[in-house]
Amino acid sequence: MPLRTYLLVGLALLVLTLVTTEVGKHDFGAANLFIAMAIATVKALLVLFFFMHLWYDNKLFFIAFVIGLLTLTMFIVLTLFDTMSRGDVNPEVRHVINPRSEFYSAPGFGKGHHGEGEGEATGADSTATDTTGMAPDSLTFIDSTAVDSTTAKTDQSSNSH
Repeated sequence: MPLRTYLLVGLALLVLTLVTTEVGKHDFGAANLFIAMAIATVKALLVLFFFMHLWYDNKLFFIAFVIGLLTLTMFIVLTLFDTMSRGDVNPEVRHVINPRSEFYSAPGFGKGHHGEGEGEATGADSTATDTTGMAPDSLTFIDSTAVDSTTAKTDQSSNSH
């Protein structure tokens, strides 16, 4: 491969890097991710085709690369199908486990999510009832072991004497 090609590809990578930094300074809304990924894809293809010699070398290497890429894509897609349907298989993970958790009432938790305002929790607040079928506050965790809360209170009161 001629030196001129290396220099042109290197210059193209430099220009695309500058474009990436300039695009990062502007807000394009939901298109930000797509623009950044498109630029990164073009840069990756330039490196693969020219610096890793997939364009000029034996086409068997290119076929091996494409097969590996398709296999990776298949595993990612199958994983996404699994994570999107877990609530259908296991109803316990369909809903929030403890809606009274401080995490769900943190400021800004539900901001912009499904039209909710800042600081609103998604379907939960500090007065929400436990819908998981578990008795509220029935277990207290001490040293990573589940202990009945009445036993824990008894232990704590005996230790304070």
